[in-house]
Amino acid sequence: QVQLVESGGGLVQPGGSLRLSCAASGSIFRVMRMGWYRQAPGNQRAMVATISSAGGTNYADSVKGRFTISRDNGKNTVYLQMNSLEPDDTAVYYCNAGLRANNYWGQGTQVTVSS
Repeated sequence: QVQLVESGGGLVQPGGSLRLSCAASGSIFRVMRMGWYRQAPGNQRAMVATISSAGGTNYADSVKGRFTISRDNGKNTVYLQMNSLEPDDTAVYYCNAGLRANNYWGQGTQVTVSS
């Protein structure tokens, strides 16, 4: 079983920045694919960014050029640096870890972009 704990959410003004962190338990972090997803009220959960065990990244079109996903295998942690935040980025952000057919989710952290 893998446990994921997110942190770093909060309230920020449009144009501001936040960095989300997700700490994972267990010794298999380095072989897991990691990702960030988000869910706004009334919407389905959607992929924001993913990073493979080899470091390959993938982004939703809406965040390309603004968000950066990274991982530190020594700290069992994945990050999401979010710049130039927009009101449409407001959502609960979830960390995801996957290995083969197994998927694990964190509890989510709220990000609100508002003036």
